[in-house]
Amino acid sequence: MNRFSLEGQTALVTGANTGIGQAIAIALDQAGASVVCGGRSSCAETLSQLENGREIPLDFSDPLAARDVFATERVDILINNAGIIRRADSVDFTETDWDEVIDVNLKAVFFTCQAFARAALPRRYGKIVNIASLLSFQGGIRVPSYTASKHGVAGLTKVLANEWAAKGINVNAIAPGYIETNNTQALRADKDRNHAILDRIPAGRWGTADDIAGTAVFLSSHAADYIHGTILNVDGGWLAR
Repeated sequence: MNRFSLEGQTALVTGANTGIGQAIAIALDQAGASVVCGGRSSCAETLSQLENGREIPLDFSDPLAARDVFATERVDILINNAGIIRRADSVDFTETDWDEVIDVNLKAVFFTCQAFARAALPRRYGKIVNIASLLSFQGGIRVPSYTASKHGVAGLTKVLANEWAAKGINVNAIAPGYIETNNTQALRADKDRNHAILDRIPAGRWGTADDIAGTAVFLSSHAADYIHGTILNVDGGWLAR
């Protein structure tokens, strides 16, 4: 038995149109899974790189957008990657920006996990991988709702693991460090900021989306069957500094 193979399994990856979500979808496909790409933006570019993939529309501005997905088809692996961010000084942060981020990054994660578990618990098998953040552990600056949401994702990962570990569902999370994606282009283009970030990373480089993707495949596989409630840092050593 190849404990890293995902042959015969179906995975739903949210926010799979670009960046980390796209890399995870491709890696799961390469490991043998049938991949469902979910998001509010087109995943056509991702699908063009998959052997066995398809797309469903999921707009998590409605936190219950996935409530009916798992009732109509079997999904073995859930990757909660979709997320948004809003930046402003905390004294100026608006209720709208707070609510929109919490809805997508935290409330939708819980209710998607809930819907998945309702279908997976009778089978006594399922893998959930939530995408957390370094800001699940640190405060950051000018991102109060994002920081609160990612602390919440870490907490949800633990409480759901406590409830479902003995019932066949693994719930874990990945906390990416500074990763080369569209979201970090401005930071990398800022010479001083880029230097300050690199100087803090023991690995001496920015991470890539593929660094996160490999970890997601591992946590989705039978090789991780005894891992529950873990937030795995993939950060080049940032939090160890």
